[in-house]
Amino acid sequence: MQMDTPRLRLRRFTHSDVEDFIAYRSDPEVARFQDWEFPLSLESAHRLLRAYSRSDPNAPGWFPYAIEVKADGRVAGDVAVNRRRSGQEAELGFSLARDRQGQGYATEAVAGVLRALFAGGLHTAAAECDVRNERSARLLERLGFVCSGQRAVFARVTRERVDMLMFALSAERWNALGGQWESKA
Repeated sequence: MQMDTPRLRLRRFTHSDVEDFIAYRSDPEVARFQDWEFPLSLESAHRLLRAYSRSDPNAPGWFPYAIEVKADGRVAGDVAVNRRRSGQEAELGFSLARDRQGQGYATEAVAGVLRALFAGGLHTAAAECDVRNERSARLLERLGFVCSGQRAVFARVTRERVDMLMFALSAERWNALGGQWESKA
């Protein structure tokens, strides 16, 4: 499944994305609010991309969309969707290369995925972010997500307790807000 926004192509990862994938997944500033190990080895990157290329975006479980910037054809990050078995709920996560942050790409990518999910019958989207990750929290709020609480988790990579903000967005709220957020580019 591929989706296009004004500046981005949201698509399945391919083998040719490995260098861009390693670059942003290995950046400590990008990884600091994620619970993945870094730096990412070439072997691990190939293994992950093989698994991603076989996953089904409509099946329960995680499916990561590569965020490709149309202007240069490079992968700038990902939006991952974890569909629940019911098909009515999904959790979203996102990450973006440091040099691509602050340009509206993450907001545009998440909005593009939400648009497709809600058009496909999703009832509720959820997301979490570290309380220290103010930029991600603002992005979620800008798209209509409502903070529904906070919980503590144990981050396996950093081996520390982390407070997470929990967000939710219903199809009704998305539609009431217009559901058509577009890039200002």
